Amino acid sequence: MTSSGVQVDPAIGLDAAAVAARVADGRVNAYRADASRSAWSIVRANVFTLFNAIVFACFGILFVIGRWQDALFGFAAIGNAVIGSFQEFRAKRALDRLALLNAAQARVRRDGAEVEIPPGEVVEDDILVLRAGDQIPADAEVVTARGLQVDESMLTGESDAVDKLPGTEVLSGSIVVAGEGAARVTKVGADSYANRFADEAKKFSLMRSELRSSIDRVLRWVSFAIAPVGILVINAQMQVMGGWGAAFSSGRWTDAVTAAIASITAMIPLGLVLMTSIAFAVGAAKLASQQVLVNELPAVEGLARVDLICLDKTGTLTIGDIAFDAAHELPGAAPAGGSAGAADAVSGWRDALAWYGAAPDANATARVLADAFPDADRLRPTATIPFSSARKWSAVSEAGGTWVMGAPEMVFGDAATDDTGDFGRRVTELAATGRRTLVLAHAPASLTPAEAEAETLPAGLVPVVLLTFREQIRPDAAQTLEYFREQGVSIRIISGDNPRTVAAIAREVGLDVAEGYDARTLPTDEAELGEILDAHQVFGRVTPAQKKGMVTALQARGHTVAMTGDGVNDALAIKTADIGIAMNSGAAATKAVARLVLLDGQFSHLPAVVAQGRQVIANIERVSMLFLTKTVYATTLAVVFGALLLEFPFLPRQLSITDGLTIGIPAFFLALMPNARRYVPGFLPRSLSFAVPAGLIIATGLTTYSLLARSLEVPQPQLRTGTTIILAIVGIWVLAVLSRPLNRYKVLIVGAMFVGLVIIFTVPLSTAFFDLRDPGEDAAVLLTLVAIPMIAAIEVVRFFHRRFLTRALAAAGLDSATAPASTPPAVTVAAVLAYVAALVATGLGLIVLLARYDVPDDDVLRVSLLGAGIALFGLMILAAAAGMRRGSGLSRLLVSVYLVIVVGLTVLVLADSRLSNLWATGVAVIGVVAIVLPWLPPASRFFSRLRDSSMTA
Repeated sequence: MTSSGVQVDPAIGLDAAAVAARVADGRVNAYRADASRSAWSIVRANVFTLFNAIVFACFGILFVIGRWQDALFGFAAIGNAVIGSFQEFRAKRALDRLALLNAAQARVRRDGAEVEIPPGEVVEDDILVLRAGDQIPADAEVVTARGLQVDESMLTGESDAVDKLPGTEVLSGSIVVAGEGAARVTKVGADSYANRFADEAKKFSLMRSELRSSIDRVLRWVSFAIAPVGILVINAQMQVMGGWGAAFSSGRWTDAVTAAIASITAMIPLGLVLMTSIAFAVGAAKLASQQVLVNELPAVEGLARVDLICLDKTGTLTIGDIAFDAAHELPGAAPAGGSAGAADAVSGWRDALAWYGAAPDANATARVLADAFPDADRLRPTATIPFSSARKWSAVSEAGGTWVMGAPEMVFGDAATDDTGDFGRRVTELAATGRRTLVLAHAPASLTPAEAEAETLPAGLVPVVLLTFREQIRPDAAQTLEYFREQGVSIRIISGDNPRTVAAIAREVGLDVAEGYDARTLPTDEAELGEILDAHQVFGRVTPAQKKGMVTALQARGHTVAMTGDGVNDALAIKTADIGIAMNSGAAATKAVARLVLLDGQFSHLPAVVAQGRQVIANIERVSMLFLTKTVYATTLAVVFGALLLEFPFLPRQLSITDGLTIGIPAFFLALMPNARRYVPGFLPRSLSFAVPAGLIIATGLTTYSLLARSLEVPQPQLRTGTTIILAIVGIWVLAVLSRPLNRYKVLIVGAMFVGLVIIFTVPLSTAFFDLRDPGEDAAVLLTLVAIPMIAAIEVVRFFHRRFLTRALAAAGLDSATAPASTPPAVTVAAVLAYVAALVATGLGLIVLLARYDVPDDDVLRVSLLGAGIALFGLMILAAAAGMRRGSGLSRLLVSVYLVIVVGLTVLVLADSRLSNLWATGVAVIGVVAIVLPWLPPASRFFSRLRDSSMTA
């Protein structure tokens, strides 16, 4: 609503009748703009996507043609959409609730009295009472002003505070940073400046996320390939069925469509999108339980990238509540040769401090003077200059002269830091104790209106009293900073206080700093500023504009910067930083631009914040290799089988086996496990460096098996079972390889997937549902001969991939986890024996498994389970043995347990005359030696205790 132009007395404001009339006319500031995504936008983003359209179309086709068994993949897509939407709705509710609970009150003058009301109850022509820290609720015209300065950066992008004089306009959403004044509301509701652009300014905005952008890039690549590959595959399947005409006339086109859908849906890494959303949401939920609100889910990932954190001293290292300490009179404060009247004027410093403590626009530091100096009625001000965080002083004038209170360096310049003078030496001594130090100075002349307007220091200032204030250091500050140092996160302490005071507090919390850097001498050139910021840790006398410039300079030098703060003067820096962290006790404007809000203001939550971000990105990188490996081999198989006009070697339901047990289910648990690895840029190249060669190996092996099986005239149902077995075995091996180093949780995950595969391939109900047939002896021998080289090739790929990761970590200046420099010979022998036992046991298991074709039908199941158990536990030994040379006590225990199981199963083989052979005897002997050796001196002394085994690697 536009102002009516009615004249309102600023000293009285509107009366109740005028307010009621404006409310009745709708001239009220009631306007609601969601601070988060709308419900429809959440549903649209999670449901109406290109890949969901493809998946649901395939899902519907299979239902229409009666192949519902092959439509299991559709439930994954449904789960993706439901879980993603649910988590974002939860985040939206939390955001909206926070916005409601922390909405700043508006201060208005009505019927001659100041009242605080919700911003939505402000009406046109209301008189807003403006003071430092207020956020302006509606557009208004300034009617009175005393040093009024407004920060409009959130609206205009201009970082400098704007002086506001009577007659000028102030915009809704801007922040009062200095002075005080009154303004008449001219525009309310949807017509106000901020609300006109609310949909744009307040809409849900995604911060830069390497995970999401990398996954989106993969999805784009796949989307480009789906159409041509789909056409190629459907044509091949129709040709296999005798051609398009014959396929439709015989009704076998349904088999062709089913095979084509299997190849197309296998190419889409739907689970990776789901895992990323879940990891973000679970990370945000965990942080919320620790009183940390995540305004954007990708901010959880952004935490992992942080390598430098800027801390505002007040409210972060210190509790924030300041208490008056003492007043230190300076000898010779009266001007030399001055009159008695001048001396009396100077001696009235207590009256000046009493006025400062009770002033309406007093800041937090000045207000604590009120208790120590309660009589505020003796000073009769004639002019004032309000405090400004930019200049760091304020002034009050009376008939006998002018009092100035502020930072000594800002009032007296270099004289306040000159140790050769009495004044400078005294300032230095007090600041070095860690107490905040201010000076109260006196000038003999009163301020003229022009001087007050220009906000210039009066001439002839003499320091009268030094004031010290105490700040209580947070009890958890030292421990928190130690955590950051251990994790390789650099720390910069930035404060507006005296550099010596800040340095003293920094030393109390464990930082090794001699003294702070005076920000007044900082260069404006970004490159030079960056060099100084890299060389120093503690900075004092920093202005709000400098805070933003410091963040920008650090980012220009390649740092990923987090910024904490609570005041209005921190808002610009928090908004500019990669991750802005606000205290809930801080200004509403600061919380509005922060990615994270510490709801209880506890600095000690920050280690958990950083650790949670690292967990998300490190685990998603691990599981992405599972999903991307599948995308690579599925795309390659689709192209190869389409080009060779071969029937696709899987049914969709059979791919669901490997998707679930070797990728989807374990990925869910792996994505949520502890992981403290530092973030290193290049998530997608590192993932693809494993996924591409591993996927090509799997595709090559499956193609080779299919071609050779056809040459042996293996029927298509048995051929599909063989390819499913190969993919399951190799897939579970990829899972084991990528889970290293193993801990007990990972062992449970991988072991459970092994058991699940055995059940699916054994229980008649599941074999019937998934159309699994006995491949026959020839096909069984063939799949064994194909699977073993594939497993070995995957191991080689991981060997070189780990070296690629080591180089990436070294390039980023990080140490990677390596084996101890010197491994005892006995441990080396034990590790080698474990590897040999694993390989021999796997071979024995396959031999026993093939023997199922030479035993009576009623004994086939027992022999099959015996062979599968020996082979699978052999692979588990191979996976666990990797940690023995690093001295992992957990690896030694796992290898021993698996060997005991293998030896026990081997004894059953030796007890059966049909199965007993020299190979089984070798497994038993080598297994027993490999069990005993690691537990005997000197090898046993090398291994860590089991409870010391890492659970976070």
